[in-house]
Amino acid sequence: MNMTNVLLPVFYLPPISWFSVFLNPENQIVFEQFENFPKQTYRNRANIYGANGKLSLIIPINHNGKRELKDIEISYREDWRTLHWKSIKTAYQSSPYFEFYEDKLKKIFDLKEKNLLDFNLKALAILQQILKTEKAQSLNTEYIKNPEEADFREKFSAKLPSEFEMDEYYQTFTDKLGFIKDLSILDLICNKGPESLTYIRNIKQSY
Repeated sequence: MNMTNVLLPVFYLPPISWFSVFLNPENQIVFEQFENFPKQTYRNRANIYGANGKLSLIIPINHNGKRELKDIEISYREDWRTLHWKSIKTAYQSSPYFEFYEDKLKKIFDLKEKNLLDFNLKALAILQQILKTEKAQSLNTEYIKNPEEADFREKFSAKLPSEFEMDEYYQTFTDKLGFIKDLSILDLICNKGPESLTYIRNIKQSY
């Protein structure tokens, strides 16, 4: 198998498309930790399917003058972990698999990391347990503008429609508002359960 080195950004409860790149067996994953923290991206936000459509959960950041992702600190001035968990429960408690994974998912919101990078990586480890995967990854050692790896740092937009092709599946509020593509992996896990991995592997990637 020819392996491709892929430079991936580190996201909060990443979208399904991100997992299709991360879990591709042909991809060797390197995470970007030295980039200047870009605002309004999945690095500190995740989209779920709420009762009124797409709902963004955003981790508040301490504005302390630090710019590199690895140094970005989470703000705990408001109890966002409780709010996010409550939003997730409200959105998915009637989905087929929420109860099955609830205890594991709750562990994400028991984490209290100082830095966003650490929080996202620990949350990812819990998501990998749920998906029953053990994908190895490493962190890069410096920022390189034009890296040798396939560069996915700007591939996933929280603002524009996803470029990835994926089949529709039944979501909790599909009957009311239709299918919303490429939400957080939580949406897939809660609605597809053990089939999530197969679904991820079938996503057509636009490289």
